[in-house]
Amino acid sequence: MNYPSEINHYLAEHADLLRKSYRKLLEDELIVTNKSHGTLAQALFHAPFVIVSHNIAPDPVFNYANLKALDLFGFSWEEFTQLPSRLSAERIHQSERENLLAEVSQKGYLDRYQGVRITKTGTRFLIKNAVVWNLIDENGCYAGQAAKFGEWEFL
Repeated sequence: MNYPSEINHYLAEHADLLRKSYRKLLEDELIVTNKSHGTLAQALFHAPFVIVSHNIAPDPVFNYANLKALDLFGFSWEEFTQLPSRLSAERIHQSERENLLAEVSQKGYLDRYQGVRITKTGTRFLIKNAVVWNLIDENGCYAGQAAKFGEWEFL
């Protein structure tokens, strides 16, 4: 997957998957857009909150991060989209993260999640009030998981 840009319409298909899955499971809008924001995909990429998602590999790998996420985690697009999502948590917190993802898989989403994550340089931060949800494609098939959060605290 290429870096979101005008050339690839900011990965409009993936942005649409994020939005439709969020809307279906939470009965709410992922982001409110207007003409000044450009397209949905452009608005998501430049949103003032973090949006990330991972794929359905046995060891899921991040397949999307908006600019806020890339800045917070300290990775380039190329680095982040090759990172197994489990490595966003310290080893000590990985089992907690696995329990979260299992609960999301079962229920469809979880809101008000909080947990500790780490940046590329090892700086720890606490995510607050995150929403984590399953991605479901147009055929009703599981397509990964995503998270949205706008609050965090460096530890």
